[in-house]
Amino acid sequence: MAEFSLDLNEEQRDLRDWVHGFAADVVRPAAAEWDAREEAPWPVIQEAAKVGLYGFEFLANTWADPTGLSLPIASEELFWGDAGIGLAIMGTSLAVAAIYGSGTPDQLVEWVPQCFGSVSSPAVAAFCSTEPEAGSDVGAMRTRAVFDAATDEWVLSGQKAYATNGGIAGVHVVTASVDPSLGSRGQAAFVVPPGTRGLASSRKLSKLGLRASHTADVFLDDVRVPGSCLLGGRDALEARLSRARSGQRSGSSAAMRTFETTRPTVGAQALGVARAAYEYALAYAKERVQFGRPIIENQAVAFALADMRTDIDAARLLVWRAAWMGRNNRPFTAGEGSMSKLRAGEVAVSVTERAVQILGGAGYLRDHPVERWYRDAKIYTIFEGTSEIQRLVVSRAISGHQIR
Repeated sequence: MAEFSLDLNEEQRDLRDWVHGFAADVVRPAAAEWDAREEAPWPVIQEAAKVGLYGFEFLANTWADPTGLSLPIASEELFWGDAGIGLAIMGTSLAVAAIYGSGTPDQLVEWVPQCFGSVSSPAVAAFCSTEPEAGSDVGAMRTRAVFDAATDEWVLSGQKAYATNGGIAGVHVVTASVDPSLGSRGQAAFVVPPGTRGLASSRKLSKLGLRASHTADVFLDDVRVPGSCLLGGRDALEARLSRARSGQRSGSSAAMRTFETTRPTVGAQALGVARAAYEYALAYAKERVQFGRPIIENQAVAFALADMRTDIDAARLLVWRAAWMGRNNRPFTAGEGSMSKLRAGEVAVSVTERAVQILGGAGYLRDHPVERWYRDAKIYTIFEGTSEIQRLVVSRAISGHQIR
């Protein structure tokens, strides 16, 4: 019988310690400044590129781990440092995941390096899916892509909302409807190359948390891209549309394929935020003296910390299971990917809220980082599928019914 173990191997331990060191030495000291500035932290991104933490080679090495755990491990440690800076570094991977999931080998070779730029001049990429009227309801997407046979170009028109790196990215990956009658099954993903006319972003959005990560709306006004920018190619698209029109299963949409592959990693990001808050609150409770003794000796505080640690460890096991299943092509028959993101996101919110409570008035001040972690945590019950959408995915998977 094969031995079962949850021990990390040497490579995974080295990766964890290396990313943790970068988070502790580079990210955390810069976190408060970039949160206050609400700007993309280009110097930190460049430093990450210099040490090999930003680029396709890093992603490829973590994706190559047959256990699927390397990327969640690295993500947890980086976001333990700071979620806003972490997303500024990792946000490009969402566009890369879209290219990797839908693109041809030639498209991977052409576009992935451009997503990251170079060590001396790093770039970022953006995945543009959400719209003002199509967030959780992917099938309501209004952005259109029309093929112009005369020029062998696709013409994209519409608006995308809340795009990470939107407008400041070199490469934008945009999902659009090519056959609105098919809903989400009639959608495709396109690469919009750097400098393409017609793509614009009016302003950076001001957010509750993740303020070091650039978020913006993206407008597409008759944006023309070569036919080769359709991810997967024309033949694959036509075959998929034909299956959908005939009532056959045609696979998930480009947006959903991307989200399915990234949800465990997003869950790991949430765990990093939660763990940071838990560790800070634990240290504070040991040092803070009230009524002549450390507050950790009060059951109310000690039990809260016990629950925080238990919730974090339980959520991590869900994330690791989903990451392993995804890497080893195990089907999510019970919505395991959504389970992991759902639980980790809600744990991040509850743990950071309790950390603020343990610090009391001090926790409400910017003198302590728990208030920033509290603000950052909320997004994990919203983006890449709200908690309600995750529950919908799980409930449909376990019931076999079209829950609405």
